[in-house]
Amino acid sequence: MEYTLAVILLFFLAGPCLSLPGQISSRSNFGARRQRRTYSDDIEENTPIAMERIIDVNDYQGVISVDGTNLREGDIAVSSRSHKNCFARSCLWTKSIDGKVYIAYSVSHAYSEEELENIKKGMKLIEHDTCVRFVPRTHQRDYLDIQPKTGCWSYLGARGGRQTISLQTPECTGSGVTVHELMHALGFVHEQSRADRDKYVTIMWSNIWQDRLRNFEKFKTDNLDTPYDYGSIMHFGKYAFSEDGEPTVVPKRNWNVKIGQRFGPSDLDIMKINRMYKCNA
Repeated sequence: MEYTLAVILLFFLAGPCLSLPGQISSRSNFGARRQRRTYSDDIEENTPIAMERIIDVNDYQGVISVDGTNLREGDIAVSSRSHKNCFARSCLWTKSIDGKVYIAYSVSHAYSEEELENIKKGMKLIEHDTCVRFVPRTHQRDYLDIQPKTGCWSYLGARGGRQTISLQTPECTGSGVTVHELMHALGFVHEQSRADRDKYVTIMWSNIWQDRLRNFEKFKTDNLDTPYDYGSIMHFGKYAFSEDGEPTVVPKRNWNVKIGQRFGPSDLDIMKINRMYKCNA
């Protein structure tokens, strides 16, 4: 009798640790594989780059569309109008006669003081050495409305009127993710979407989730006569949307080149902003 009770007790204690294969979704496996890749033994990769963070958050939350508009490239809410017209020098924010580009914004009161400081830090990182200035909205018709909606995403370029940027709290409020989404709002797509990307990276199509293949399309972008930037805040990571844990974006010539960024805009990102908006900086 005592032996039987012991076996029953052991079964119940072990029960919570047991699961059937069918209880784990493919989405959960995807997240687990990404976590093992992202948090490697390399101390410099202990923190995900901005795009890895965005993909993880949006995938976990199941964010695939915004107001009926599908997200492209993982975090760009693209209307039919902006999709056709907002690549470089079009759909730009208005430049003032003093040479500055003033972008009005409002921000939700739901953010904590720390989160608000991180968001403002992201703004300052873009303002530094560019002519872009983010100013609290007073009466402006066109403005960014920063909200802690589900996921991290932004529309592409200036759309007119109130324009939402979603920075989910707390996952999307870091300065790097903020910069990434603000650069979408300025009119920039992801770096590996450049028309000339095949000279610099190889897209490993067979390693990508089938329903994510469209995130790797190329666009006829105006590259503003700037070099390809592996270190751009707008670059996908090497394992973006990987189905099997194998790389999806492979740098040519040098596999060890680090791609992506998590801190803020690279020097070339700043150069692109200045050239797109014809800053004097």
